[in-house]
Amino acid sequence: MLRSVLIYLSQAAWARRIVTRWSIAWRVASRFVAGETPRDAIRVIRELNARGINATLDHLGENVTRETEARQAAEEVISMLDLIEAEGVRSGISIKLSQMGLLLDEALCEQNLRRILEHARSRRNFIRIDMEDSPLTEATLRLFYKMLAEGYGAHVGIVIQAYLYRSETDIADLMEKQARVRLCKGAYKEPPEIAFPKKADVDANYDQLARAILDGSLAAGAPRASEDGYFPPIPAIASHDEARIAFAKKYAAEIGLPQGALEFQMLYGIRRDLQEQLAAEGYPVRVYVPYGTEWYPYFMRRLAERPANLWFFVINLLRG
Repeated sequence: MLRSVLIYLSQAAWARRIVTRWSIAWRVASRFVAGETPRDAIRVIRELNARGINATLDHLGENVTRETEARQAAEEVISMLDLIEAEGVRSGISIKLSQMGLLLDEALCEQNLRRILEHARSRRNFIRIDMEDSPLTEATLRLFYKMLAEGYGAHVGIVIQAYLYRSETDIADLMEKQARVRLCKGAYKEPPEIAFPKKADVDANYDQLARAILDGSLAAGAPRASEDGYFPPIPAIASHDEARIAFAKKYAAEIGLPQGALEFQMLYGIRRDLQEQLAAEGYPVRVYVPYGTEWYPYFMRRLAERPANLWFFVINLLRG
C-alpha cells in the first residue's frame, strides 16, 4: 500500500509542487542524485572511477509535453557524450524515450534517438534505453529493434522489467539478437493483469530471466565488458538484492561464464559496500548516476523501493 501511494505521488503535480519547496527534500534527494549540473555528474563519476566502478549517466526528465523540450533533451545527451570524452571518465548514458518525445510523436522520438546513437557511435560510447511504465513498453521495444536493424547494436542496449509477465518472451527475442540487456525488477505501479503483484513472484521471475540472459551471453561467445568502461557485456544484473546477485553469480559460475562477461549495476547512493565488494571480486560494476533539476519523480520512486530510504527521509524531515 505504501509503495503504491509513493508511486502515485511521484506522478502527482500537486505533490511535486509541495515537496520540491522543502529544502530538506533536496538535501535527502542529493543522496541519490549527483547534482543539478553536468559538472556535478562528472565529479561523481570521477569518484566512482577512482574506486574501480563505471557509470551510466542519466539527465533526469520524462514525459515531456513540447517538441522543443524533446529536442533540447536530445541535445543534452549529445553534449554529455562530448563531455564524457573530453573529461576521460568511464561512463555511458541512459535515456528515457518519453523525454525524447515518445508521448508526443513516435517519429520525433525516433529522430532524436537516431541522432543520439549516431553521435554515440562517433564518440565510441554506449546508450542504454531505460524502460518506463507499461503503456510505453511496446513502443520502446519497437524503436530499440529498429535501431538494431539500422546497425547501432554495438552502441545501444535496453532494460527489461522482471515484474511484467511479458518479459520472458521479450528476453527470448532479445537473446536471439544478442542484445545487451539490463534486468531490473521494475519501479512503476502496474495492474495485476500484466505484472506480478507479489514480491516473491517477482524475485522468482527475476532469477529465471537472469538465467536466460546468462545462457544467451554464453551462446553469443560471452562478450566481456570493454576495458575503457564504455561498453557493457550482454547481461547487466541491476539489483541491490543480495539474493538475486548471489543467484546470478552462482549460475554464471555453473555454466562457465567469465566474470568479465557479467556486469552488476546499482543506483548512486545505494549499497556502496556491495558495489565495492563486487568490483573487488573482479566483476564489472556500473552505477546509475542521475543529475538535473527534474529530480522529484526519480526521488519518489527511490523512496517507494525501500523502506529504509523512506525512513531516512522522514528522520531528516523531522530534524528539519
